[in-house]
Amino acid sequence: MNNKTKQQTDYITKWYQTFGIDHVFYDINNVNFEETKPEPFVAKFNTIDELKIAVSKIDCPLKNTAKNTVFSAGNKNASIMIIGEAPGADEDEQGLPFVGQSGQLLNNMLASVNLKRSDVYISNIVFWRPPGNRQPSNSEIALCLPFVEEHIMLVRPKILILLGGVAVKSLLRSTKSITSMRGRKISYNGIPTIPTFHPAYLLRYPSQKSTAFRDFILLKNTLNSQGA
Repeated sequence: MNNKTKQQTDYITKWYQTFGIDHVFYDINNVNFEETKPEPFVAKFNTIDELKIAVSKIDCPLKNTAKNTVFSAGNKNASIMIIGEAPGADEDEQGLPFVGQSGQLLNNMLASVNLKRSDVYISNIVFWRPPGNRQPSNSEIALCLPFVEEHIMLVRPKILILLGGVAVKSLLRSTKSITSMRGRKISYNGIPTIPTFHPAYLLRYPSQKSTAFRDFILLKNTLNSQGA
């Protein structure tokens, strides 16, 4: 590990410890998710509002170019939690996730299985818009991921939906492509989890919408089987 990487890792570790978090999930410049086996994560916050305040204090470089922290939207008591990648321009402007074209498509996808925005709770892996809508870097994910994990534990959803490869790679510690992961349920800490394509990808490749629709049918069937 070179000096720059060590300084970055030490900084992130100290920042976690500010909130009573004692471990880092992975090396920010050398990610091997399949070999990463973090210790069980213990909740450090009592409420979602407390977590939101903590997130607003994260010293992430993305805050220097973003207009707003984009924390969450929707029903905190919902059975379904949806996690995407990072805010886009519309989300950054309004401070809410999935409010632009991707958000409209997500609404339509939910409606296709008789669900509404009020039936779900939505967040992202990263809380600030990366410049130019690029993918978040490993170090940016490393800063946010413990708080995302905490977020899931506080919401306690019955089902997780992961939109896109960044969400899948980060939370499931997988190096596999979203194409190979979607179409089936995977367990995340005992929670049935359904990976599927990000709406932004579907806007670029509309031929894949029917594939994503099948994933949402799986969501609906899973929800029905739980009696939710």
